[in-house]
Amino acid sequence: MLLAAGTRYAYRLCGRRAAAALQGHAGRSCARSVSTSWSPVGAAFNVKPQGHLWDLLGERRADFVKIGHPEQAFREAAQEACRSIGTMVEKLNTNVELYQSLQKLLDDKKLMDSLDAETRRVAELFMFDFEISGIHLDEEKRRRAVDLNVKILDLSSAFLMGTNFPIKIQKHLLPEHIQHHFARDGRHLVIDGLHAEASDDLVREAAYKIFLYPNADQLKCLEELLSSRDLLANLVGYSTFSHRALQGTIAQTPETVMQFLEKLSEKLCERTRKDFEMMQGMKTKLNPQNSELMPWDPPYYSGVIRAERYNIEPSLYCPFLSLGACMEGLNVLFNRLLGVTLYAEQPFKGEVWCIDVRKLAVVHESEGLLGYIYCDFFQRANKPQQDCHFTIRGGRLKEDGSYQLPVVVLMLNLPHASRDFPTLLTPGMMENLFHEMGHAMHSMLGRTRYQHVTGTRCPTDFAEVPSILMEYFSNDYRVVSQFAKHYQTGQPLPKAMVSRLCESKKVCAAAEMQLQVFYAALDQIYHGQHPLKKSTTDILMETQEQFYGLPYVPDTAWQLRFSHLVGYGAKYYSYLMSRAVASMVWKECFLQDPFNRAAGERYRREMLAHGGGKEPMLMIQGMLQKCPSIDDFVDALVSDLNLDFETFFMDSK
Repeated sequence: MLLAAGTRYAYRLCGRRAAAALQGHAGRSCARSVSTSWSPVGAAFNVKPQGHLWDLLGERRADFVKIGHPEQAFREAAQEACRSIGTMVEKLNTNVELYQSLQKLLDDKKLMDSLDAETRRVAELFMFDFEISGIHLDEEKRRRAVDLNVKILDLSSAFLMGTNFPIKIQKHLLPEHIQHHFARDGRHLVIDGLHAEASDDLVREAAYKIFLYPNADQLKCLEELLSSRDLLANLVGYSTFSHRALQGTIAQTPETVMQFLEKLSEKLCERTRKDFEMMQGMKTKLNPQNSELMPWDPPYYSGVIRAERYNIEPSLYCPFLSLGACMEGLNVLFNRLLGVTLYAEQPFKGEVWCIDVRKLAVVHESEGLLGYIYCDFFQRANKPQQDCHFTIRGGRLKEDGSYQLPVVVLMLNLPHASRDFPTLLTPGMMENLFHEMGHAMHSMLGRTRYQHVTGTRCPTDFAEVPSILMEYFSNDYRVVSQFAKHYQTGQPLPKAMVSRLCESKKVCAAAEMQLQVFYAALDQIYHGQHPLKKSTTDILMETQEQFYGLPYVPDTAWQLRFSHLVGYGAKYYSYLMSRAVASMVWKECFLQDPFNRAAGERYRREMLAHGGGKEPMLMIQGMLQKCPSIDDFVDALVSDLNLDFETFFMDSK
């Protein structure tokens, strides 16, 4: 998952020591100086770090600190810093003198023609930022736009906190035999999630109905957030917030997004119905007294079906997937595909925020040092559960001709190594690692003139393409066989086990994709025409019926737990769109040979290098040698459901 890396307004900070160490020029033929202290990447992740517990970084990006810092006081201070910076940037976006200077540049055709394509695009993006902030309005309306932006920031923060807030109920309200499934607080039980994987139907039902029970304050917060976004969009000249949010994306307009979702839903309909019938059949088999398939059932029963058909027990895979082995696998892939090697480097005292953080230098075979990745991979108290990528400092061409190298943080939640064995990953953890490393390499390999468009700072529906593409590599036996070996015996992971794992992912995959279509459609409607014709809950009920199929559960309000309405407002469809693009790139360029160096170089040249400095559809067209249509995107997603995974396991010739 990409967090806090795509916004155009964010400021980037980094540690002084890291900043001092990063030098070089993007276009020079000579390699940058390399350290003699680098060590193999696999060993660095399969042993505990040596040395002192380092002090915390002096300067760093507030967006990262508010999520990743181990101390609450720092997180709270960073939250306030984010708010202050956001307010300041919104004021800059309504600064008339800056706007007039930029307008003068854009109106000078001779001068604009003399600029390179990326500089012209960045100038246009800055003008877009001005316009969506209401620069063309009179002074009173500009002030109102700033106030609305600040209000939206506050409402977003409040709503986000409410999406994870646990519910307490008195113990006697639940049957005694399921009470032990929930945490206790005196005479109360604490329901802090959906317990979607619980084997007891009643546990899942209780968690669903209690955790999703409407909260009046959260409902009011959501309504105010959606209303404020609409007011801001109208104020600056857009008919809806969705029209404002989608400018510059692959999709461009909400009409295109809905066309994409409706066509995909139509193509999925029959497959989804069969998936639901299959899950209901399993529920009838296991619980004949209560066999109706309900919204709390699919995650559990699809898992039961997968386990029964394919014997996919994660613990059978874990010994073959030590973290060090997986990191070496990524190293092999990047080296063969892109000429890039990862090296572990000992951080300076005061450079990292936790003793478990590993520092990687990313080095190209001819260009030298490309940047640094800080790997905050291990579980700790108060660490958020989501996997994230943060840009601490973006790359840019400096005035002296050298290149400011990028610095990023990857945050995962992996188990610690023990005295007897290293950190062992489930297949899902391994896939997440590849996904997040896709974001990191997007940042490392981007070579833009300006930080404004570096790496993952690109439209949301394009930003996930490199990370999702990495998931395809993580499911290909030709790649997996390079590193998946038993940590004790060295035995390779059997080909049949990988084949079963990949085949199992097709089980109920249509229903899962249909659920994503439902979420994306709901997001579009919430950010469409206002005032909304019905309550957000009534809209949820109607949209669920149209785009999903399982019945709405009375007295629930799932939308109040939909945290992505904050970071992905009007853009939740981006996951599906990015997956469609990644699927096309995989099949066109890497399916025959996942280590194809020529395809890897083309991928870097046409897609990774530009960040947001080039229109996303032009990058896609450059990679695929054609301009895909909405039908092409839909067909790519549907074809994945029918993919014969045996083609993934062809022996390399």
